[in-house]
Amino acid sequence: MSEPHIQFKDFIRIIGRGQRAGRTLTQLEAKQAMSMLINGEATAEQKGAFLMLLRVREETAEELAGFTEAFRAFNHPGLGKLNIDLDLGCYAGKRRHLPWFLLAAILLGQNGKRVFLHGTHEPDSKRLYLKEVLPQLGFDIPTTVLQADKALEKFGFSYMDLKLINPELDSVIQLRELFGLRSCANTLARLLNPSNATHSLQGIFHRKVDEKHQHTSCLLKDANTLCFRGEGGELEFNPLRDVTLFINRGTDKSNIEVANTLDSFVTKPKELDPLKLVDVWTGNTQDEYAQCAVLGTAAAMLVLIENLSWNSAYAQATRLWKNRANEWPVALPTNDTEVALFDTSGKHYVH
Repeated sequence: MSEPHIQFKDFIRIIGRGQRAGRTLTQLEAKQAMSMLINGEATAEQKGAFLMLLRVREETAEELAGFTEAFRAFNHPGLGKLNIDLDLGCYAGKRRHLPWFLLAAILLGQNGKRVFLHGTHEPDSKRLYLKEVLPQLGFDIPTTVLQADKALEKFGFSYMDLKLINPELDSVIQLRELFGLRSCANTLARLLNPSNATHSLQGIFHRKVDEKHQHTSCLLKDANTLCFRGEGGELEFNPLRDVTLFINRGTDKSNIEVANTLDSFVTKPKELDPLKLVDVWTGNTQDEYAQCAVLGTAAAMLVLIENLSWNSAYAQATRLWKNRANEWPVALPTNDTEVALFDTSGKHYVH
């Protein structure tokens, strides 16, 4: 006798029956449930109930692995042909400091690595996102795989918006405007690796989530991943804080403990001026915090890509920074539009 057809409400029942009667989804069930949600086999009410039930009790690594498998099937198929060395999912946005990790990506791109960044603008989070910063720095944002490939050839890095990479996942992230809360989609976007890069770097905000990412990557048998608690939840080294790097090589796990590299207190600026990224790169402005953030982020990238110890990676990052071609790689906008300064004093929401 064949098993009855699974309906989406069956998955809601599994996770929503309470602490005693309910249970978590297996990896396979999670993949089935998310595939049905993506394919329109769930009503809007069911989609909201499912995502918010998960939000309340938090997803397991098995569930995240299954959800990620489901969404990876909807990645833009052309991205896998870009031959990417390092995938960077930039989904937290910045609210206290500029995205110094961008300079680390440019640095590695200048030294022969192909770095692919992707992100989106999350509604109501009131944060500064790369898609807003890059045009102010003179970079065009690719809207096709061909444009992304040309940017990689020219600069060593490229950024694309999630709406073009995986619109199904982006649409779930945008539901925050209706829910007032984020869903697991933000985590899945970090795990997505849409270009199937050989290495994936992930930044998170909350404690213990880095360990969950490591377990999830292990279940997915991803080749090389590194996850850590980055500044503001972004994949950026915070030089003021000790941090643990959680590394996966397939199913092999390892951790590296890293001490802070800057002891002096840093006051949060009242405004963030994207053009300061240019000034630090060119050497027109000396900013100790910024340089330590760039070097630490580049070192984490090298730990992952080159399989180096932290000390060796940091020393190599320092050499690359010292020897960089410090001319800004593109012409800055010459129109009369003023650069938009980001106010850091408003209310912002954590990820």
